[in-house]
Amino acid sequence: MLNNNKQKMLGVGAVAALAMLAGGAVAAATPGTATITGGALAMTAPASVAFSATLTGTNQSAPATQIVNVVDSTGTGAGWNVTLTSTTFVTGALSLPDNSVTDTAASGACASGVTCTVATNSVAYPLTVPAATTAPTAVKILSAALNTGMGSQNWTHSMALGLLASVQAGTYTSTWTYSLVSAP
Repeated sequence: MLNNNKQKMLGVGAVAALAMLAGGAVAAATPGTATITGGALAMTAPASVAFSATLTGTNQSAPATQIVNVVDSTGTGAGWNVTLTSTTFVTGALSLPDNSVTDTAASGACASGVTCTVATNSVAYPLTVPAATTAPTAVKILSAALNTGMGSQNWTHSMALGLLASVQAGTYTSTWTYSLVSAP
């Protein structure tokens, strides 16, 4: 019986010791770090922009929509801008006036499934897309202010090709050059 009481006392003592340890737990502060490296600034310009119209004997405007995707994964918030220039629309010896194309409006949204900071765009529309035999100085068609435009976003531009009533029928071609520049 003595041996049994000894075992009970040891058991009670062990439980008391565990209770004291649990009640007097010691906390240790450990620093946590997250190293985040910036990525690239990239753009996907439209593969082509196609205008189509049937002549009516009056001046008219042929609409087209283009989407420019900009991905700012730099993590700097420095902002960016997209510029555009073009060559004259020509077919054989015929050409359209160099001021024929207008960017009439733009709207942006985060790419599907992405949380982004949509660019605060300060570009005023409508604007004429410059053109000449040799592409002239580009104009800014989209701009992201500081701390905006981060992540992947799609910008839809509404374009218009102005056609005079005297234009001759044909398939006119032009080369468009888009550029993405870091800074608003």
